Amino acid sequence: MDRMYRVLGFWTGIFTVMFYLGDMKITSLIFLGQTGFFVMLSYLKLSERMYIYIFGAYLTVFFAGFTYWTTFMMTPGAGH
Repeated sequence: MDRMYRVLGFWTGIFTVMFYLGDMKITSLIFLGQTGFFVMLSYLKLSERMYIYIFGAYLTVFFAGFTYWTTFMMTPGAGH
């Protein structure tokens, strides 16, 4: 299970680079933080149950944040 967190860290690292190259600095910093979080967790050697609990908590926080952002922060028709 710890290797899957390294895989998550790899993919969020790829997204970090792509967002940075796309001139999306804030988003790239968010994904850089996620990369560090996943890689750090992968070396803690936790039990499989704990890894699942942490991933469930991560998904809960992500979906709550994403729902808040899309509902209250994104205004329809406001293009830059």
